[in-house]
Amino acid sequence: MTGFDTLAGLALLLVRPGMLVVGTPFLGSDYAPPTVRIGVTVIVAFLLAPFVRVPATLTAGTLVLVVLREAAIGLAFALAIRVVVFGAEFAGHFCGYQLGLSMGALIDPASGVRNDVLVTMYSSLAAVVCFLTNAHHLLLRALADSYTSLPVGLGGIGAGGSDAITALLGIVFVMGARLALPVILVLVLVEFVLGLLGRVAPALNVLVAGAPLRVVAGLLIVAATLGAVPALIERYLPDAFSAAAALARTFR
Repeated sequence: MTGFDTLAGLALLLVRPGMLVVGTPFLGSDYAPPTVRIGVTVIVAFLLAPFVRVPATLTAGTLVLVVLREAAIGLAFALAIRVVVFGAEFAGHFCGYQLGLSMGALIDPASGVRNDVLVTMYSSLAAVVCFLTNAHHLLLRALADSYTSLPVGLGGIGAGGSDAITALLGIVFVMGARLALPVILVLVLVEFVLGLLGRVAPALNVLVAGAPLRVVAGLLIVAATLGAVPALIERYLPDAFSAAAALARTFR
């Protein structure tokens, strides 16, 4: 093996774990500084090195294709966690918009963008649930197993990628809708009551009087259902892992 092949092999071992670290919300976000991300990538690649076979000869053109394939596989596995966090953020956006909290925004430490307080709360809760359920262990185990079913080298794009992407997007919307459903139902009931009050007492300014009622009712139902959020997030983690694995298998 030439010096180029040795250097290329070492670099290839960093691509799949590196994309996994970058794509995972609680590792690739602003929670972790760049030195931590690089350190985690190097440690994971070092631990996997004895068990991973790298192609003996690689040309410059071949190396580019292999790197792209490795990056796609790593990002596919990272989506297992990211879609769950996205689903929680979707619920936070939905609830925050209905309560009128979208007018005030905070810097979300998970993404570094301005989000309302419910988005930050739900996304942080999803990250904590992933740690409590050892989802990061499952992710690393899936990464190690992927080198057996998807060895380093050239490959192609098989069928089933669109179905896997559809399943991942479906988890985001279904989980987000189920998390936000209690707030939606309560606010519909509040709007119904406000409509009746507007008919019974036309002099009452429903728009002004209804704003604090919506916020109070919405926050109360959010607090009342917060205990059920971890169980719902945990319910969709296996589905997210299955869909992410199916997406990775398309790059055989």
